[in-house]
Amino acid sequence: MTGLPGAGKTTLLRRLYGLHGAERRPVTMGTVAVIDSFQSKRHWYGRLGWAPHPLRRAVVFVTHLRRIRQALTRGQSVIAHNRGCGPYVLRGFAWLARRHRASFHLLLLDAPPEVALAGQRARGRVVAPKTFARHQRRWESLVSRVKSGDPAPAIGAHIMDRAGADLLQEIVFDETRASEQRDAQSTGR
Repeated sequence: MTGLPGAGKTTLLRRLYGLHGAERRPVTMGTVAVIDSFQSKRHWYGRLGWAPHPLRRAVVFVTHLRRIRQALTRGQSVIAHNRGCGPYVLRGFAWLARRHRASFHLLLLDAPPEVALAGQRARGRVVAPKTFARHQRRWESLVSRVKSGDPAPAIGAHIMDRAGADLLQEIVFDETRASEQRDAQSTGR
């Protein structure tokens, strides 16, 4: 799941999966691992104060990726929150999915920039203007590609606005279809 910072991704995960916002580890619901990037940030909270910000950010991101890999290794379906939609990050997620014979799909939570900024202010975590502008450029490029029918590097993508997210009752992982796709990939079909 991706979208602009403040778009409502964490709010949606909290509502669908009963998260309370203070988790430091992924939450498992049946066969699904819910992995929010803020869980990794909370895990390291107070332990990396000595490190420069870029190093802290890298440690948190590597922790996030490691947790996704661990869930995939256990055969779990994963819904992973990611606030960045940079091409290198998405290609990394796609590679990770392929490596574990899983399908990589994108759920894009599309909120207008002013709504995302208001969401940031409401939660008390405002992204620097330069950083938000970079997120916005990447976001607009990704949404444009997906709308034109190119979800790459994902095999599928769904764009949802905030009103649609408010109506969403559950995210269903189709194991039969995923199994067929893994079989097709392994046999070269």
